[in-house]
Amino acid sequence: MKNIPSENAFNFDALTPDFMWYAMESIGVRAESGLLALNSYENRVYQFTDEEKQRYVVKFYRPQRWSREQIQEEHDFTLELVEQDIPVAPPLRINGQTLHEYKGYLFALFASMGGRQFEVDNFEQLEWTGRFLGRIHKVGSKHPFSHRPAISLQEYLYQPREILTHSDFIPPHMENAFFNDLDFLIQSIEQQWSETFTSIRLHGDCHPGNILWRDGPMFVDLDDARSGPAVQDLWMLLNGERADKLAQLDTILEGYEEFCDFNPAELKLIEPLRGLRMVHYMAWLAKRWQDPAFPLAFPWFGDPKYWENQVLGFKEQMAALQEPALSLAPQW
Repeated sequence: MKNIPSENAFNFDALTPDFMWYAMESIGVRAESGLLALNSYENRVYQFTDEEKQRYVVKFYRPQRWSREQIQEEHDFTLELVEQDIPVAPPLRINGQTLHEYKGYLFALFASMGGRQFEVDNFEQLEWTGRFLGRIHKVGSKHPFSHRPAISLQEYLYQPREILTHSDFIPPHMENAFFNDLDFLIQSIEQQWSETFTSIRLHGDCHPGNILWRDGPMFVDLDDARSGPAVQDLWMLLNGERADKLAQLDTILEGYEEFCDFNPAELKLIEPLRGLRMVHYMAWLAKRWQDPAFPLAFPWFGDPKYWENQVLGFKEQMAALQEPALSLAPQW
């Protein structure tokens, strides 16, 4: 393996069941059931039952990813939303604090939240979700984050490009084609990217998997909360053909604008943001590959076919960047 930044050599080997049990005991919480691992790769997240038969979720944060101040700022934002009766899953305050430390690991406790899968093709659910996203952004626009980063080309394009350059995942016979097309994609995004948008505090990773349906939407996992354009929390809810996306967008914004104004000029950022996510995702897998959980969960990442598909994906995304941006239906 070529040189990848040292933080990525970390793994969770020390995070044994005994270690986690003692960590929770240190804040007065006793796990009575076994610790059931939940679907999380960046951090380690487990569900358990305490001695009073209450179900909880404990999250152990990946060291060196976020600072204590950045995690606390995410917690404070979530609690700010809860105070406004916005349905998000907040960290629990125990002994006066939401963020705890045990032998170098930062962790937090949450109530266990059940719910149904959010239905991306259900227009009633989309409108309801848009309504709450408008409320989230109304709160998010009150003041900026002090510690958490903003969406930027540096973090989502230039740094990932450097990481991929210094990895050995791309098959040698594909390197020229891969990096040539990646650079063309970066140039296309640069031409359309504008930082003149109003940057607000966001959920940051508002895809359908981070919304539970519990007689209304419940937003979970603000681990990627950061600053950026409002459209970042909207575009991942759109799917299908262009006509489908337009109908979905109109529905979301019908609810959204009951509580928060939306700048339609941000719609031209949808395809650049999609390109940023595509490149960032590949580099994220490369960075985390030394974590044993990643080869098990993403075995196809080392397959040459995967990289061939990424080259095709670059070409498709460059074509999407050349198409007219989505536009709102005229309001009469």
